[in-house]
Amino acid sequence: MWLRQIALVAHDLEPVVERLEKVLGLKVAYRDPEVAVFGLVNAVMPVGGEFLEVVQPVKDDASALRYLNRRGGDAGYMLIFEVEDALAHRKRVLGLGARQIAALDKRYVFTHFHPADFGGVLTSIDSVTGVEDWFNRDSDWPPAGKDWQKAKSLNATAILGASVQTKAPAALAARWGELLDAKVEEGKGGPELRLARGTVRFVEPVDEDGTGIVCIDVAMADPEAALGRARELGLPVEGNAVGICGVRFELRRE
Repeated sequence: MWLRQIALVAHDLEPVVERLEKVLGLKVAYRDPEVAVFGLVNAVMPVGGEFLEVVQPVKDDASALRYLNRRGGDAGYMLIFEVEDALAHRKRVLGLGARQIAALDKRYVFTHFHPADFGGVLTSIDSVTGVEDWFNRDSDWPPAGKDWQKAKSLNATAILGASVQTKAPAALAARWGELLDAKVEEGKGGPELRLARGTVRFVEPVDEDGTGIVCIDVAMADPEAALGRARELGLPVEGNAVGICGVRFELRRE
């Protein structure tokens, strides 16, 4: 299992995209018209072989708008995991009591699971049919468009992991381990799932809401340059981390 994509949700898409471009050196590879069915517009940016997506709700009944209001502003929104066979994982996860809220069964297969079943995090397990090697970092990824490789950043080279806040880290980690069929291990900051590619950590709450994605770890060729640009833009910088879209980005030298 590969943590392939992380989505952020924002009231205003373009300023967030601009900050990610200026600080992390990202480029927009694709804006997916298909997300309109969820009442959204988006931008997808490669980070090595992984992806950051920013979504903005544009309809009053969009679930992402309700999430924004509950979280009190821009925030981390969704974790998307790639596997070889998403249909097999769908059957297994539904059998464990999680609920499906959206699905696609074409060449690109996905299942979106109810956030309440994943501790408040919208979670999807996806696969792409017919690829020669789905685990190749340059493998086809339909949410990013056909030529996403041309938009790779020269500085940000990989998404290493994400942190999910919860009032019960051990219990939520155990449930995620069951749902994702992954072993729970004890990390420096608490329980975590170390996947074949990518790590999900479970941490104590950092805000009043107490749920959601609060940190993303990014491998950087030159983290100091990125932090310098963040300071120039007046963004919050602490140590090797910068705050963008309500999320702490931990920049780690590759």
